[in-house]
Amino acid sequence: MRFRFEAHDPEQYRRKAKTMTVIVAGQFIIFGLLFSQLLTSQFGSSLGMNALGVLLGLLATSVVVAVLRDRPGMRDQRYAWELKRQLSRVSAHLPALRQAGLERHDPQALDLLAFYHQGMQQLADLNGRTFDDDSERLAERLRVRQAREECRLPVEVDSVDLRALDTFRSN
Repeated sequence: MRFRFEAHDPEQYRRKAKTMTVIVAGQFIIFGLLFSQLLTSQFGSSLGMNALGVLLGLLATSVVVAVLRDRPGMRDQRYAWELKRQLSRVSAHLPALRQAGLERHDPQALDLLAFYHQGMQQLADLNGRTFDDDSERLAERLRVRQAREECRLPVEVDSVDLRALDTFRSN
């Protein structure tokens, strides 16, 4: 699978994320209360009926989110979810990638490391956080950039083939 970076407006992303958080939380509360009320009115009041109502509320909310996430207005949210998922996959292989990329100058590993650092930066930008407070990550980012320059690779990547992760196993 090839992941391609996209440009998204951080202010718009954060505004939509806050709105969606409020909407989803509200739906969960309403569905949970509604199902709990229905169950306790039919089967009597008990902790089990209330817990089942909350569980059904969670399931109903999950269905609504699954339907809404495919809407065009959710494109930037979907992108951020996918970016987080792919960064998580890469982070599971970081020790092997660091060894192959920074020690052996493997181009695929350097591409994946560049993707990781660019993705972390983009995610920080989208969330309105600063990325400059982690000196280890900044030092590694600089080492990756230098290794890419030594190998005559572009400093940044536009996209990366994440199937290459299968060749790098972490110990």
